[in-house]
Amino acid sequence: MHVRALSLRDFRSWEAAELEFSPGRTVFLGSNGNGKTNLIEAIGYLSTLGSHRVAADAPLIRIGAQKARIGATVVNTGRELRVDMELNQGQANRAQINRSPVRRPREILGILQTVLFAPEDLSLVRGDPGERRRFLDELATARLPRLAGVRADYDKVLRQRSALLKTAGRNARSGSRGAELSTLDVWDGHLAGHGAVLLAQRLRLVHELYPHLAQAYSGIAPESRPATIAYRSASLPPELLDPARSPQPEDESELEAILLRELAAARPKELERGVCLVGPHRDDLELMLGSAPAKGFASHGESWSFALALRLGAFELLRSAGTDPVLILDDVFAELDRRRRTALAAVAAGAEQVLITAAVPEDVPAELEAAPLRVETTGEADRRASRIVESASM
Repeated sequence: MHVRALSLRDFRSWEAAELEFSPGRTVFLGSNGNGKTNLIEAIGYLSTLGSHRVAADAPLIRIGAQKARIGATVVNTGRELRVDMELNQGQANRAQINRSPVRRPREILGILQTVLFAPEDLSLVRGDPGERRRFLDELATARLPRLAGVRADYDKVLRQRSALLKTAGRNARSGSRGAELSTLDVWDGHLAGHGAVLLAQRLRLVHELYPHLAQAYSGIAPESRPATIAYRSASLPPELLDPARSPQPEDESELEAILLRELAAARPKELERGVCLVGPHRDDLELMLGSAPAKGFASHGESWSFALALRLGAFELLRSAGTDPVLILDDVFAELDRRRRTALAAVAAGAEQVLITAAVPEDVPAELEAAPLRVETTGEADRRASRIVESASM
């Protein structure tokens, strides 16, 4: 799989851009703030419908514009597909496939698969559980695009059920009794149904990612303790969380029954606190080095190695399905020591397409032989615009 063409309009610092790519390795060179990361951020957005740098879409729209557009032509096993996204200020985003509108933007998921490694990935090791849940869910959705609808439905049910818990809790404390408790039974069923599907996919993913992660980490840091991962959930019995156990499709009904029981048991505490205490939104991906958790115990180098191993493991897992995802490396070579640079370069050398950002040519290993494109900015103050200078050299 590779991106053959990219077009931007009013995306971040790019007023307009039309770029053509070939399979192989391309590096965008430029000083910080010139807009090189914005290019790969746009490509990543088409893959995940999200940015690796910000949680909301508003910062992606160029200052002074009402909308931003991203378009790409993606080639997969000889077949071309055009995918376009329009990001709108204060309105719903819109998407097209081969210039034809689709009902929901999430219908474009799966057309372009990417694995993006960036300095922000240290938060996978050192950050909150939400960072690791997002990693799992985006990777699971890349493998099974319909999961995007399940995630959206689960988030909607979670918001509505949480609001209902707050109302029911207030009424109970004031001595009044409304219809909220009977309504909660309905929302419990919705939460358990969507949550079971999401849990099953996460458990299956951890089982299949485990060996790729372990192998990637041992190659990057052979002198370190072995790296392992495990899914952690207070809602599920320990036997279901064994990373050596691969969930089967029929397990979704078992998971749903477990969630319903846990929701019933937790209801008094939920009403007291006004929050939903049961479900996959409370879970975590545990990262271990030997017998110690990586968070809080790993050195800076070990944390970098674990974050890199997670991304390389994801790349190999997606690749095992028969198609290389596009590998995106955002300003990471300058952060890595020689061994980690060599390990990452070895994977990149065998990928169908690699897109790299770097401040200077010396940051990119020479063995990658990347085609360089220099990114500069023109203009003044907040109206500065990025542009490509074709004459870059390595």
